[in-house]
Amino acid sequence: MSRSTPADGEDRADALSRSAAAVYRLLSSLILQVPRELSPTSSATLAALNGGGPHRITDLARIAGVTQPSVTALVTTLERSGFVERRSDPADRRVVLVAITPAGSEYLLARRRRNVEAFARVIAELPPDEAAALHAAAPALEHLSELTDDLRNASRSPDGSGRKADV
Repeated sequence: MSRSTPADGEDRADALSRSAAAVYRLLSSLILQVPRELSPTSSATLAALNGGGPHRITDLARIAGVTQPSVTALVTTLERSGFVERRSDPADRRVVLVAITPAGSEYLLARRRRNVEAFARVIAELPPDEAAALHAAAPALEHLSELTDDLRNASRSPDGSGRKADV
């Protein structure tokens, strides 16, 4: 298999695009291969609750990019599964917050473990030099994950700062 580098005549923009496409194809392929019990939107909602604490339905709808009625139905399904619970907001008893339960957190942890194990099985198939290159790229991939989280969090806040507004 021939691997070109920017030094082979590819400019930086082309190299970045090629790298991004390769990572995207890889992630898309792995996501489709690992069986899941919940929809991607349900899993993303659980992850938002796990990482960000209890949220209002309206906030979850904005985060997921779906309508409030859709999130209400999704939360009802997750609640019936024991993955989330509705709580009163201590600051305003009229407001209902959705919080992840221990079962929801355990589901996410088990799902991540299965995904990592599936990915590890694929990595084990690489020749040693390619596995070493992937290992060397791990800090950059971790940094990419942090940057992606920062961008996602910034898009969730009304002012784009990444901070939640006081409500």
